[in-house]
Amino acid sequence: MIAPGDGKPMLEGVTVIDLTSMVFGPYCTQILADFGAEVIKVESPGGDTQRHTSKYAVNRGMSATHIALNRGKKSIILDLKQEADAEVLRGLLAEADVMVHNIRGASIERLGFGYDAVREIAPEIIYAHCVGYGSGGRYAGLQAFDDTIQAATGTVTLLSEVDGDPTPRFLPSLVADKVSGLHGAYAIMAALIHRLRTGRGQAIEIPMFELFAGFMMKEHMGGLTFDPPKGPPGFTRQLDPLQKPFAAKDGHVAIAPAHLEGFRDLVALLGDEEFAAEERFADRRGLFFNQAELQRRAAELSPNFTVAELEDICRSNSLPAMKVSHFTEIIDDPHLVETGFIQRTTHPSEGGVVEMREPSSFSDWEHELGLHAPLLDENGEELRERAAKNRRR
Repeated sequence: MIAPGDGKPMLEGVTVIDLTSMVFGPYCTQILADFGAEVIKVESPGGDTQRHTSKYAVNRGMSATHIALNRGKKSIILDLKQEADAEVLRGLLAEADVMVHNIRGASIERLGFGYDAVREIAPEIIYAHCVGYGSGGRYAGLQAFDDTIQAATGTVTLLSEVDGDPTPRFLPSLVADKVSGLHGAYAIMAALIHRLRTGRGQAIEIPMFELFAGFMMKEHMGGLTFDPPKGPPGFTRQLDPLQKPFAAKDGHVAIAPAHLEGFRDLVALLGDEEFAAEERFADRRGLFFNQAELQRRAAELSPNFTVAELEDICRSNSLPAMKVSHFTEIIDDPHLVETGFIQRTTHPSEGGVVEMREPSSFSDWEHELGLHAPLLDENGEELRERAAKNRRR
């Protein structure tokens, strides 16, 4: 491991063997790669399924999703049911710091790469298992995907609480997968710090159901926080049908006052000072119980203004406001371009691509995009030679 304070990526010198596929695991290891770890993506002969899930690809197996999730990694094809390929993996593990996989427990044991077998090869290994459900409960071992986790955590019922339509609906994002990837990355980094202190590796289980339930319920526990419950669950502000962007002449603006007086101030700023001055809004108690009336009045007034005018009024009066952008516009957002978050690069085989860099900034390291997302088995020859050298030691 490198010494701190030398301006190099924080995880430079860390080698990660990545046996994950889909989104949860690859997003986790993408983060590790962005922080400088060498991530070796071990793929079955057909490659990670996500290589083939987008119709937008220049070359077969190089989908948009694969490019987004696997920047900076190396790729090798290994069929772990074949002893010769299993031996290659053992050779790579001999110099690895971390192994990450999302293979079912019984299956990885049959292949000979359960935790006990792997730590015989690399005693200080951080062994991370990405699972759907924790091993201590009745769902242990079940397959899990973003949809099933959104269902199990009640996430699919939240929109019904807002609009009254009882039909369960998925949030249109692989949000459970991506949140799980974040949890996986920080769990692995915590284990690496623990190893620096103690010299010991360990096994980590990263369960989607548990972590996403916790993530979604942070604000929605409500009255269930107390035992016995003091009321129903749900964060009132987020479940309020009025909680939506305000219409303007030429679009919509999200306005989110940070204090109770905010919507009273907004109504006055938008031209109805008489309404804002009513006695029922005179104190904080009145503002709390009558905030909905203020929001409704603000929503009636906002269409008299353009998006730019609403933003200017709000920002000039310390009211947080932002225009609603369509998701197709994000890559051209001037702020994201100016901060360098949006990167337009050239992929060796795919040509021009748009990528998003690690968003955090550090005083002792300036992030630059690493290697490109690899072709299937792009680094196979190099990695097989490395494994063979390790086996000969």
